[in-house]
Amino acid sequence: MTDKTSAGYWIRRFLTEYATSERNLSANTCASYRDMLVLLLPYAAKRKGTATDKLSVTDLSAELVRSFLVYLERERQCCTATRNQRLASIHALARFVGEYSPQHIEWCAQIRMIPIKRSTTASLTYLEKSEVDALLVAPDQSSSQGRRDHALLLFLYNSGARVSEATALRIGDIDWHSKSVQIMGKGSKQRRCPLWATTLKYLCHLAGQRPAEASVFLNCRGEPLTRYGIHTLVERYIERLRVSVPSLQGKRISPHVIRHTTASHLLQAGVDINTIRAWLGHVSLDTTNIYAETDLATKERALATLARGSTRRTIGGWSRQPDLMAFLRTL
Repeated sequence: MTDKTSAGYWIRRFLTEYATSERNLSANTCASYRDMLVLLLPYAAKRKGTATDKLSVTDLSAELVRSFLVYLERERQCCTATRNQRLASIHALARFVGEYSPQHIEWCAQIRMIPIKRSTTASLTYLEKSEVDALLVAPDQSSSQGRRDHALLLFLYNSGARVSEATALRIGDIDWHSKSVQIMGKGSKQRRCPLWATTLKYLCHLAGQRPAEASVFLNCRGEPLTRYGIHTLVERYIERLRVSVPSLQGKRISPHVIRHTTASHLLQAGVDINTIRAWLGHVSLDTTNIYAETDLATKERALATLARGSTRRTIGGWSRQPDLMAFLRTL
């Protein structure tokens, strides 16, 4: 008989029934759930002095989960955002167990009462135009690897694609006639981005005569580049440039920073925020608005507009309005 008090029983159902079948969640979300469990279960087993397969649902108590979150921050040096992401995955597991197992409703409630931790929002990092130009010419295009690296960096900057979107890109996703690319984003949402003629030229050389289903970006073994591979590639070129481009000193540059750079440069070029939202594949405009909040050049233009407008004086206006408190009492 299946032991419905076992954590393993519910975890298997959570990953196979809930995440993939019932919710049809993306591979990245399922991987996030898996990564949380790979960390949580050994930690819980060590605390309880038992094997991971012997853990019960109630062994993963609220007290243990809180201790696990402290362990993530203090010992594994995880940032608050990572801590919260792990907790969100634990909340999802608890919600699933509580829905299908009435005997664990109280346990579920205790787990879900563990709050998300507030954090300060770090300022966005992006590259200046001169820094992007230096990065794009860094690869040695006399070699096949250098040509691939140049095409990849150019594509990331042109499209603002996420790393996962670049690794999933197929040759058939590129429309050579309309000069655009179809990108599969988060939640299996598709979007189409325009490509510069220069980007198309380098991608065409990279694609060669390979079939439409083949990956665009391959490693030296002819296998699709991984997310880790792209991160390493970007970090390698940035390290080489730190000496010749002093402004890069102190900046932590990742492929996602190139995505921020695309959005920031589009905004500086006068592209409206809703177009940038569609370009990047954001579901909510609130996500895209962070670029408007952090872009100094846009703020300076707004300030200049305000300064020009401040010289105009309006006759009457607020000065002729009744006392503020009297006005409020009329509402």
